[in-house]
Amino acid sequence: MKLRRIAALVKKDLKVFIREPASMFLLILFPLVLTLTFGIAFGGIDTGGASEFRIGVVNMDANSTSAEWSDSFVGNLTDLNGTAVSHYYTNETGQTDLLNGGLDALIVIPEGFGNSIDSYWDSPIDGSSWENTTIELYLDSGSMIASSAIPPMIQQVLFTTFYGEQAGSMELPIEIGSPSLVYVSDLSQWDFMAPGIFAFSALFMIMTVAMSLTVERDGGLLKRMSTTPVSASEFIGAKALTYMLVGMLQVLLVFAGSFAIGYRPNTDASGIAFAFLIVVIFTLTAVGMGLITAVISKSADVASGVAFIFIMPQMFFGTFMPLGGLTETLGTIMPTNYVTHALTTLFLRGAPVGTLSIWVDLLIVAVVGVLMLAIGALLFRRQTAKQ
Repeated sequence: MKLRRIAALVKKDLKVFIREPASMFLLILFPLVLTLTFGIAFGGIDTGGASEFRIGVVNMDANSTSAEWSDSFVGNLTDLNGTAVSHYYTNETGQTDLLNGGLDALIVIPEGFGNSIDSYWDSPIDGSSWENTTIELYLDSGSMIASSAIPPMIQQVLFTTFYGEQAGSMELPIEIGSPSLVYVSDLSQWDFMAPGIFAFSALFMIMTVAMSLTVERDGGLLKRMSTTPVSASEFIGAKALTYMLVGMLQVLLVFAGSFAIGYRPNTDASGIAFAFLIVVIFTLTAVGMGLITAVISKSADVASGVAFIFIMPQMFFGTFMPLGGLTETLGTIMPTNYVTHALTTLFLRGAPVGTLSIWVDLLIVAVVGVLMLAIGALLFRRQTAKQ
């Protein structure tokens, strides 16, 4: 194997790649468009603030002699990280906004709210003397997150209203669902999806490699190359190197697009360098699967379809799709899952680069990459030898 021949082949592949608009879009522009689209759609812009729940409040106790308690409740709700509070004079107007999707929840503070709290502090131990009331809470049925997160948030606000910063956990004369506490994260949905995008964008190399090889095979290029000193190992090595370079460019573009819309991973320069490393190594897997696809495909059109046999499972079980139960088990056999796990550990959990788990992920990705490349190369050699 001579490096000069490999370099010449890489140069040839890059020229072909640059001159082919479809390949340029799929491997370069597609990751960038994907990043910007998902980043904007799932909160990539203005991620410096918290993801907010829009909560409407109808204060029916605003004019009572103990109105300071309802004012305190609304103030504590407004100050809670992750809430945007709107005030309504009637339940009907609030319900209209909730029905139209303008609110995630509507709270109705009943008359006697302040009297209930006063009765509690008049006799904290004697529950029979309390004036019991119930806060009405209406939730957006179209939002699973709001339905699970908002009731405990309101319970937290109620405890804070009763006890100040020292939130209590005793029985109260006012009821609201679950008594557990929950704090709203200041991360957007895009923050959780971003690590998987890096692996997802590299997946489509499988299709590009397969189509490129079938076109060269059908055009007679491989047969003519067999009459030259270029060996199969040099040819495959050049392909792997070409797409590793493309992979580095993809990671760079994904990072640039993410930063442009406000994404800031919770890591330092070494973590970003690790991200480059693991994605570039993952491209070996893509090249190997592309070789296998090319061997079993009769034409470039067939190759583009067969490639999705490799792409779809890795996309759904190893990138930004939610995992649980059987899907989580299936994810353990997907190399993209280990890329996503490593980047999630770095970008979301803020783990240092020395963390053992991410190096285990890198090792698994590298082993699978070398194995896929070896299998693809072996099958490709056998096919070209028959021609």
